[in-house]
Amino acid sequence: MAGFGELGAAEQRLWDASPADAVDLRDGEDRTVRAEVVAALLLRGPDGAAARVGGLRLTGARITGQLDLTGAAVAYPVTFTDCTFDRQVLLRGATMRSTTFHACRIAGLDGWLLRVDGNLCFEDSAVEGRLTLTRAHITGELRLSGATLTATERVGAPAGGDPACAPGVWALWAGGLVMEGGCFARKGFRSNGGLRLVGARFGGGLFMEAAVLDNPGGDALTGDDLSASTMILTDGFTARGAVRLPGAAVRSRLSLDGARLDGNAAALDATRLTAGDLHLTPAAPPNGTVDLREAQVAVLHDNEAARAADTRLDGLGYTSVQGATGLRERLAWIERGPGYTPQPYEQLAAWYRRIGHDDDARRVLLAKQRRRRRTLGPLGRAWGHLLDATVGYGYRPWQAALWLLVLTAVGTTAFAEGRPTAAQPGQGAPFNALVYTLDLLVPIGGFGQRTAWYFTGLHQWLGYGLIASGWLLTTAVLAGVSRGLNRT
Repeated sequence: MAGFGELGAAEQRLWDASPADAVDLRDGEDRTVRAEVVAALLLRGPDGAAARVGGLRLTGARITGQLDLTGAAVAYPVTFTDCTFDRQVLLRGATMRSTTFHACRIAGLDGWLLRVDGNLCFEDSAVEGRLTLTRAHITGELRLSGATLTATERVGAPAGGDPACAPGVWALWAGGLVMEGGCFARKGFRSNGGLRLVGARFGGGLFMEAAVLDNPGGDALTGDDLSASTMILTDGFTARGAVRLPGAAVRSRLSLDGARLDGNAAALDATRLTAGDLHLTPAAPPNGTVDLREAQVAVLHDNEAARAADTRLDGLGYTSVQGATGLRERLAWIERGPGYTPQPYEQLAAWYRRIGHDDDARRVLLAKQRRRRRTLGPLGRAWGHLLDATVGYGYRPWQAALWLLVLTAVGTTAFAEGRPTAAQPGQGAPFNALVYTLDLLVPIGGFGQRTAWYFTGLHQWLGYGLIASGWLLTTAVLAGVSRGLNRT
């Protein structure tokens, strides 16, 4: 029949069924259906010529052989429920309507350049072999909730080399995937191997609440230049392996609220990321670095666990930052970064100025100068300590006034108890300890006391010290105020 020879009992039931009927083989002894029979029904219909209409709905079958629909055009929905495919399903370049594999066991699926007009579903299925959707185009949704993807081979191993030397194991290979709807890989979804989504587009968002991605030593998720309307990796989302999103663009919200990131060397690579809201609020401190260099977000949400991570913040830009924390904790987060980079301090100070907290902005910029001081040579550090102690690098000019008050009090008390000698007896104003002290401290101009009176001994040395202190304070004030005005 149709070139297949004799059909088995299960195949006959499927062949004789109306296109509108669902065929359930779970109640029969024979559940085996050859893949070529399924392909013939999908492509030619039971009479071998007319197209089957209404769709194909098959439950409980053991499909043997390779279901090969390479380049085929299937004009109606297809649903497999609780079926087992003992070989890889080939859908390379095929054009399908809504296609469902529900609670099935599949030995891999190759959907390179597949086009689905509708939904593609793998809910509660086990795919034991790579799921390939490279440059596929799905007008509806990709449903993976409850599914388990298990990689059975490595990608990138040298020819003839040891597979253990390969750069990674990939359970989903979907570079360039185009989704007009959303991708749902929610509770129960698990991948034993990484998800490769380089350049993928998720018009309806990517939702992976409570998903588990297990690829230790490699990448759990690679999404270079990925774009999505929203990206939700929350509610216990777990990645054992790096999550890489360099250059990704998320129009609305990228959320890692309650996520667990265990990437060893790198936990999250979000360099050059652009997003509306970034919720960097994991359930525990990420194991590995969090790289946010050159990322641009509208609102940054963080928490204590995120700030405990080894984070790269150079170039991170945000309009607002939210989180139940204060200035001290945010500064400590910046301080934990390797080396000195001024931009994170300036970005945080700009936000504090934007919300009217000018004092906090000055504290941030002061912390920046103190961090910079550690990178200088001995003379630079000494000068920095002087600027810090006197005027707080220009952000605390009132410190200079305190020093002047202290030195004025010390000088006035000491000179009041001393015995000054007139430079020209009988001429000039009477001696005044306060005015004399101020005349020594102020390096420009004078009140006439310093030229009219002089001391010897210890008081003379105190006078020299006050003159030197006055010059140092004046120089520090000018340098510090200039630095503060220029915000360097």
